[in-house]
Amino acid sequence: MSTAAPVPTFHGPWPPGVPWGRHWLGPARPASVVTVAAVAGAAAVAALSLPLDEAGVGWLITAVAAVTAVMIAGVVPPYVGPPPLVSRPRPPLGAERIAWGAASVALLAVGTFRSAGWLFVLCVLVSTLTGVLALTGGRSMRSIYAACTMPGLAAFRAVPWLTRGLTGLNRSGARIALTALVAVAMLLVFGALLASADIYFATALQRLVPDLGVDTLFRWIFVGGCAAALIGGAAFLRAAPPHLSELDGTEGRRVNRWEWAVPLGLLTLLFIAFVAVQVVVLVRGDRLPGAYADAARSGFFQLSWVTGLTLIVLAGAARWAPRERPADRLLFRVILGTLTALTLVIAATALHRIMSYTAEFGLTRLRLLVFCCELWFVFVLLLVLVAGRRLRAPWLPRIAIAAGVLALLGLAVVNPDGLIAERNVHTGNHPIDLEYLGDLSPDAVPAVLGLPPEQRDCVLGRLSFQLDRTSGDWRAFNLGRERARDVIDQQLGGRSWKCE
Repeated sequence: MSTAAPVPTFHGPWPPGVPWGRHWLGPARPASVVTVAAVAGAAAVAALSLPLDEAGVGWLITAVAAVTAVMIAGVVPPYVGPPPLVSRPRPPLGAERIAWGAASVALLAVGTFRSAGWLFVLCVLVSTLTGVLALTGGRSMRSIYAACTMPGLAAFRAVPWLTRGLTGLNRSGARIALTALVAVAMLLVFGALLASADIYFATALQRLVPDLGVDTLFRWIFVGGCAAALIGGAAFLRAAPPHLSELDGTEGRRVNRWEWAVPLGLLTLLFIAFVAVQVVVLVRGDRLPGAYADAARSGFFQLSWVTGLTLIVLAGAARWAPRERPADRLLFRVILGTLTALTLVIAATALHRIMSYTAEFGLTRLRLLVFCCELWFVFVLLLVLVAGRRLRAPWLPRIAIAAGVLALLGLAVVNPDGLIAERNVHTGNHPIDLEYLGDLSPDAVPAVLGLPPEQRDCVLGRLSFQLDRTSGDWRAFNLGRERARDVIDQQLGGRSWKCE
């Protein structure tokens, strides 16, 4: 009589000895046929519509296709097979994770409305963080850090998961291939007939269908392969999201009282000395505006670094400083509260300096961006002061990230390049930097119309060069560029222009 084999305590390709392994078992069954088809379809959409070198509507189309495939992976049951050896309940997709997903799509949609490349790059980078939060639902800094390490691993783990899901195509694979072949043949035949019947339809079809050259095929293969890996990993995370809630309640190793109080106390004294000097200079008021603005240029970025590094110091103290005894809690509140308040004063000094410098020398992209970052630092510092009341703030990382996302979306709504152009156009008696205005994105065209005719034609001519370098393909359709083309055509009308 044979004995039954022992049931293993783990199921899936993730070994138990690897960090986070016990928090992320993976799906116990292969992917469903519908999930495989959805991932492949989303990768094909990305290959056909994603413009890699510029912002455009293709990014939004790809984002919608990817979100659809990921949602299908979480809704459609997996391929019916043997019962899983180990299973864990899938956490519900709550309103918070839905909001993170909507924020990711909104950030990628900025490329449809704004043509500023630097702004869209920031939106793409931040959308990766919001996408990770939508898939994993991290709450504390430790769980968010763990979640950020998982998408790359999920892309590799999704390969065998999706490959095993292809076994469900054994019976229906031939029918699916035949259906696809018939559909393609019908589109080719009827499309060719309709294109030959109407020249306008033929022109529109020619713009939609790219030139099937070697470069296009290579681009499709490269983009489609990368998109398949990323979307497949996201579908894997949606089908088997990690259980990071166990990491939220963990705390770092506590240190002795003097080990953290001495360095932070000395840092607090240094901040007090700096603030005292600033108060003396402000009260004396013996510095001319131009000289103060020139000094602000050399000190603003250093103060911004001080603010950012202080936030890291505060986060480390919140993790490792002991708070079990009443004396520890009192010392914690006094030192960290004083340090946070002094950092707020330093941040206010940095903001005052950049405002003085901007009023004297004009607004640029870098100055606007660091000004917004400094405002975000101030908001996070205020959150730290609020969190000091109860000494625990599991909500703080998510609120800080959400505030940054909303600030970036708000910046896109405001139209930063247009705001910069408007501020520089109305500089008063200072000379206008036409070369810098001409290097802005086409989003600045409406604000440029306020210039004198010769200067306006110069800047519009420079901006028209940027528009001529764009592909003009439907994948790179951008509302800001289209409006700029209309305005430039109306203002220049084919006339020659020159910059003196």
